[in-house]
Amino acid sequence: MVAAVVMGASAMAFETVRDYGLTSLFSAKENAAQKKVDASELPFTVSVQPERGEPDSWTMLLDRELTADETQKMQESSSPFSYLRDLGGHPLQYASLLENAPERYREQQFASGRLENVDTFKIGFLSTRAYPVMIDDWKVVDLTCVKSTRKTVVSRPAQGGAAYEGISLHLPPRADEPVLTDDTEGQGKPYFDSRFIEVGGGQSVGALRVEAIAPPGQSCEWGIEVHYTDAHHQDEYVQLKDGNGSPLRIHTESAPENPRQKWVFGSVPWTPCHLNPQGDSCDLA
Repeated sequence: MVAAVVMGASAMAFETVRDYGLTSLFSAKENAAQKKVDASELPFTVSVQPERGEPDSWTMLLDRELTADETQKMQESSSPFSYLRDLGGHPLQYASLLENAPERYREQQFASGRLENVDTFKIGFLSTRAYPVMIDDWKVVDLTCVKSTRKTVVSRPAQGGAAYEGISLHLPPRADEPVLTDDTEGQGKPYFDSRFIEVGGGQSVGALRVEAIAPPGQSCEWGIEVHYTDAHHQDEYVQLKDGNGSPLRIHTESAPENPRQKWVFGSVPWTPCHLNPQGDSCDLA
């Protein structure tokens, strides 16, 4: 009787161990299959959008001169920014004020005597992968610049300055760029030295606000390569692509050096700097 019980218990134990072993084997195979499928998917996709809304200080670039009628409407408008953008203007903002950046970077920022104009956009990274993907570096690639052909500049110069969350870089990038623009510890230092962008694994979209600064009087196009690592031991640089699968191209401008028309306003009345170069705030535009 006792022997029968022992044999029955042993058989049950064997069945349990066998079932557990088979379950573990199936789970391991299933996990391996899932990882293989996960690794075959794109590590991430990218979207680039210009910033919306009207900033406190800005510069608008136009391809042509304003007519007398347009000039009057601009000056009478409750929102010259919106009016000029509807005319086809290209908006620029003023760079984040990096008061807490290293002294070398602060000196470079004010070398011209004023804050630089920046082309601002938001770049978002999205991944459908089940396992995390970490982006920890980027490079500017395929940079091409030509002389700006814009004819008109309208500016509401910055009074003081403000810091915005994100990154900033010149074209071509200076040493250590892109740098952090957040008003926090690390401002003005290399962004990817202490931070990274993580997507996949259930993470929400990883997004950055980018301030790109073209050389004076230039209009530029450029691409981005980012470095990423993942759970599948991928460790490489890849060039970002647009929704059509072509290399992503980003357009960045600065104000032309000798526009035919140049207006400033804001802290001063509307001033035609092309007629009065010594007018108040003309040196800030």
